[in-house]
Amino acid sequence: MKGPINMPAEKAFHFLFIFFLCFVLTADFMPSAEAGPQEKVLVLEISEAITPASDDIIADAIEKAENGNFEALVISLNTPGGGLDETQEIIRIIENTSMPVIGYVPESGKAWSAGTLILIGTDIAAMAPFTVIGSAQPVQMSAEGTKPVEDEKIINALVKFSVATASKHGRNETFAEEVITKNKNLDAQEALDSGVIEYVAPSIPDLLVQIDGQQIKGKTLQTENAGIENYEPPFSLSLLGLISNPIISSLLLTIGLYGVIFGISSPGVGAEVLGIILIVLGLIGTGFDINIAAVFLILVGIGLLILEIKSPGFGVMGLAGLISLIIGSLFLIPIGNENIYTPEFRRLLAITIVAPTIVFGLFLVFAVYKVTEIRKKKPVIGEFIGETAQSIDPLGPEKPGYVRFKGEYWKARSEEEIEPKTEVEIIGKVREVLIVKRKV
Repeated sequence: MKGPINMPAEKAFHFLFIFFLCFVLTADFMPSAEAGPQEKVLVLEISEAITPASDDIIADAIEKAENGNFEALVISLNTPGGGLDETQEIIRIIENTSMPVIGYVPESGKAWSAGTLILIGTDIAAMAPFTVIGSAQPVQMSAEGTKPVEDEKIINALVKFSVATASKHGRNETFAEEVITKNKNLDAQEALDSGVIEYVAPSIPDLLVQIDGQQIKGKTLQTENAGIENYEPPFSLSLLGLISNPIISSLLLTIGLYGVIFGISSPGVGAEVLGIILIVLGLIGTGFDINIAAVFLILVGIGLLILEIKSPGFGVMGLAGLISLIIGSLFLIPIGNENIYTPEFRRLLAITIVAPTIVFGLFLVFAVYKVTEIRKKKPVIGEFIGETAQSIDPLGPEKPGYVRFKGEYWKARSEEEIEPKTEVEIIGKVREVLIVKRKV
């Protein structure tokens, strides 16, 4: 009797257990107000030298933070320094945005030279314990290495800029001057005590807890429970950042120059084409105007593809032309400067510039392919009977040899004796052998 009575109870228990388990799992995946943070912070890592690409990357990150309703942008600075013009442009971009920008030197990081000036120019400045900032005296690059800039006009102008930047943010103006004139350095605690930074935090999450509730640019920060999202630059900016590395840009210029020289001395290899492309990329990396270089690359690409169609090449110029078109179209899209270009305008540019350029390039590639296929075809016998060729070998009824016709070698024979280097007329064809006679 127990079996029949207990079985339904056991099944009911199993059913309730499964139902409870499903309810718990469903509840875990159901969205709720407390399931995750509504606020979010964008983090941009600068881990290399400040280059011509850095200001574009920071401008793009600020634009993403603005459009994505982020609470703030955190710039994690781990840099040995960089270009003065780029540094001043970055500070200007930070000042002109309504997005709160937080400068932070992470653990085991450093913000020297240009990095220090950028940190002073952020809305909130913070450092991890035992990190160091300072040494911002400008230096000049030369073939002999680096040497400090001692021109008073340059030094005084930079000091004025640094002091004014510190004053805007209520930071130590004396340090802002001495970091340039005396290459002064401070660790995290010294910077905090001297009023150069506002916070010392071992990590970004800890920093977000500390700055919660701060009033920055008319906005009350809600960062204590904010989610953290890392900024990833688009491909064009990643490529620009790569070639902007001083070592990479120098290598591109050097290899490109040798490529042009080798191509001129050995025509037909295509090294000069590759050299020109590398030189243009190197110039972009050193700060050359991107739009001018982009237009130049597109024009070079179109010219190379046209030459590929008209010349009996093996596809080197066509491939180089397509690469030039694609790279040029990528760089032709205005990047950075969030106050000018809206996301809608960028999408419009992508549709009106990049897409037609790629389509046009693919069309030219198809044309090159069709022309190449035509070149590979052997002439049809009916189309060249009566044409003139030149004998390469002695020809006769029992002595077949070769003739040259339109740059190609054909096997041929004649019913009369014909000496080499004699003009002959094609009168027929038997299989793969041309029948010729001495041209009258």
